[in-house]
Parts: sequence; C-alpha cells; structure tokens
Amino acid sequence: MRVLLDTNIIIHREANHIVEQEIGTLFKWLDRLHCEKCIHPDSLGEIRRHSDARVVSTFEAKLKNYHVLQTLAPETPAIQAVRQKFDLTDNDKIDTSLLKEVVAGRIDLLITQDRKIHTKAAALGISQHVFNIDTFLEKVISENPDLVDYKVLSVKKAYFGDIDLNDSFFDSFRRDYPGFNAWFNRKADETAYICKADTGNILAFLYLKIEERTENYYQIQPQFSPKKRLKVGSFKVATNGYKLGERFLKIAFDNAMQYAVDEIYVTLFENSEDQQRLIDLLLDWGFVFHGLKTSEAGQEKVYVRNFTPWVSKEEPNLTYPYFSGQTQKFIVPIYPEYHTELFPDSILQTESPSDFVENRPNRNAISKVYISRSINRDLSSGDVVVFYRTKYNGPAYYTSVATTVGIVQNVVDNIPNAVQFIALCRKRSVFSDEELMKWWDYNPQSRPFIVNFLYVISFTIGNRLNLERLMELGIISVAPRGFEPLSDEAFRTLMENSHGNMRLIID
Repeated sequence: MRVLLDTNIIIHREANHIVEQEIGTLFKWLDRLHCEKCIHPDSLGEIRRHSDARVVSTFEAKLKNYHVLQTLAPETPAIQAVRQKFDLTDNDKIDTSLLKEVVAGRIDLLITQDRKIHTKAAALGISQHVFNIDTFLEKVISENPDLVDYKVLSVKKAYFGDIDLNDSFFDSFRRDYPGFNAWFNRKADETAYICKADTGNILAFLYLKIEERTENYYQIQPQFSPKKRLKVGSFKVATNGYKLGERFLKIAFDNAMQYAVDEIYVTLFENSEDQQRLIDLLLDWGFVFHGLKTSEAGQEKVYVRNFTPWVSKEEPNLTYPYFSGQTQKFIVPIYPEYHTELFPDSILQTESPSDFVENRPNRNAISKVYISRSINRDLSSGDVVVFYRTKYNGPAYYTSVATTVGIVQNVVDNIPNAVQFIALCRKRSVFSDEELMKWWDYNPQSRPFIVNFLYVISFTIGNRLNLERLMELGIISVAPRGFEPLSDEAFRTLMENSHGNMRLIID
C-alpha cells in the first residue's frame, strides 16, 4: 500500500525535540503493514525550507526511509475547480497537489492533520482515501486486531493520589504548566477520569470542576459574566484510534447535565499536535473561541460551550445532548449480539460487564452508525430514535426492551458501491469489514442505507420497558421491524415511564 504523508506529518516525525506519541504510533503501524511511505516533491521543498535547521538536517539523513514521487499526476477539471475555490496561498496549492495524486489513483491513502485538505477531499469525493492520524489508526486497528499490541481498558474514576504522576503521559503538562507536579499532589483526594492500556500506561485523563456564579475570572479576557460553569481543568487524550476523545467529552456533557451548569469552558495552549487536535474536537461539539487566559504559564486560549437548553436540528452535535420535542420520533430494533457492543452503557443485567471492559471505537464514539434495510427511510437531521433490543433467551413479550435514545445526524442512501459503504460505516458501527460486505451483498436489489446518529442516553436497569409494557402503555401495538414512527405523546410516555431525563427535550 502506497501512503502519501503530508509535510507536517514528516516534520513532526523527524523533529529533534520530543516526538508526539501519536506520530510514533502512526509510523509503527506504517512499518508493520509494510506501507510505502511516500513524499510529494513539493513537500520535500517545504521541508528543506523549514526554519529549524536541525529538522532539515535530521530529515536529509533519513530521506532514504521515504519514497519521493518521481512523476506527478496531470491536472484535471475537478482539481482545477478545487484550486479556484480553495487555493489562496502557496501552501494551499501544495495541498491540492497532494490530493491530485489521490484522485489519479497513484497512491492509496493520504494522511494529513490539515482540516482544509479534508474539506477539499470531500469536495473531490475522495474522503475515503484521506485520513488524519486518528482515523488511520482506527482503520488499521479495526482491520488488523491480531496486530494490536495492547488492549485499551475502560474509563475509570480514580483519586489523583492513586494515579502515577511519573507516567510520561503527563510530560506535556509539566512542560506547559510550571508547578504542575505540586498542583497535582495537592489534588490527592480529588477524583479524575483516566483510561489506561493493559500495560499500565495512561492514554487519557480528564479533570472536571464545578464553579459557582461567584467564581473570580480575573485572568480571562474578555471577562466572563456570572454563570454556573463546568471547568474542564485538565484534558488530554493520546491518539490511539479508539475514539477516547468523544468518550471523555460525553463524560463532560453528562456532568454538565447532572450539575445543571450554564456553560462549559476549557483553557489550553496550542503547542502540540495533540492540543490542536483537541481544539478541533471541541469545535466539532459546539465550543467556540472566547478569549485568552494569562497566567505565569503564559497565554492560553479559552473555549466555551453554551449549555443552556437549545437545539440545532441541522447540526445536533453543536447542541448535544439536547433534542427537539417538535421533530419526528422512531423506534427501531437492534439484535442482542450487536446491542451492547454499540451501546455499552445500555448493558443488561443478564450480560457481564467484564465482556465489555476493552475499549473499541464503536463503543466510545458519541457519533455512531446504524445500518438498515427499513422500508421507511424518511429520517432527517434532528429526528429522535429509540433503540429496542430484540428478544433473547425467552419470549419477546418479556425479554425485548427499549434501552437507548439517539439523535439523527444524517441519512446516507443510494450508496454507489461496497467500498464507499464500508468506508462510511467503519469504526462507528459494530461490524468488521467482512460483515459489512455481507450486509452489502445480502440483497443486491435492496442495498442497505446508513443512519449516522448521536448516542444520548441509556435508560437505567429496572426502568426499561419491555414489549409487554410498551403495548400496555399504548406506545406501540406490535414489535418494530424497521424505523417505526412514534407519536409525540407515545415518545413522552416512553420517556416518563423509563425515567428518562425530560430536561433533554426542548419544545
């Protein structure tokens, strides 16, 4: 497989200073899969013009580890249209030249952290061939489970005093914040969320703090107005292909809901790839730039997320976890063998939590994929879906239960081929590539479609309505076989009798 690497990927790899963990993991996988690591001649020129002579010198010594493309793909009308629309600078032009090689099929994959390149790739219809580090790792981990070095264990809450402060995971905090170790030790009896590999190494860390309206924000400009806030005090996720960033954001949103805050905020530097990646993640989930925080550590950027109840039907991720009461509602079945794999928080009493300890991308992601052949495909962004786990080890009347609520992001129908189908489903569905191929080929006269949705809540054990109760309450009259509509009244009855959080519904 020929993989083209963007300029910044190579610069970070060959820099003499501390190498970001995700870069090392990326290159380990490229070597393990025997990928040909390719460089575009324009990237080569960029690297040789780099301001850090040490980077240039190190790269020149290691140039033999890369294949510099000897010929370049021709311009096409599609590439010219992208140049006209997007290219404002010389760097933009180089980025489009990289994409040209993908369009021509001369390379198999392009790996880049540049969001604008991904936007161009979407315009060219080649997004399935363009990855960032995280999505590439998701792909190879999913396709090569036997080659994974370690398991990623589930998220745990732990006292600071029980967390290994000497783990290299915290080195970036020590670099950015003078006195970090002293601050960490003072928190010994407070709790944080962590996730580890089975090697014991920390892969993700999250510390949250509730701040009341009287909090003094003198270091932040523009000044915050008085509000109850959730501060994301420390947040870092090592790139590893397991969607831990979304999992930890879900924890932050759950805490914000539990404590009824008006706003969530986070302060962070932009000194590294992982910090920039975190900023991109925050922007995707409704955070906006507010201003700067000035302290002895320097100037950090401040990002805020309005958490007062409101809804964007068109972009539900921006107002997650709230959803509109004035939208379509559906109930849809999901088989037991897939249910808890997709919704680990909806585990049943009859299932063992130890079977779901290891993290997987589809388990951690807020944004998930449901594959369907339902006759009813009339779903829209912002619609609400209730997932109904079908019968298991007994009659459906008693063992089928409504467990989970999600919000539709979009529906993808009329998918042109299996390659595109697999690319759209990979990592956020419960299926392997082989299983996805079976789904695609099952009935060539009726290809499956995809519903991208946001996982919102799981009804608690003991409050989930089985088929008998759903019918008694008049919520449904028969077990659902596809996307079956629910009336507004039926959905409210379901939420109320399942003890769902009614504050999520915005009328």
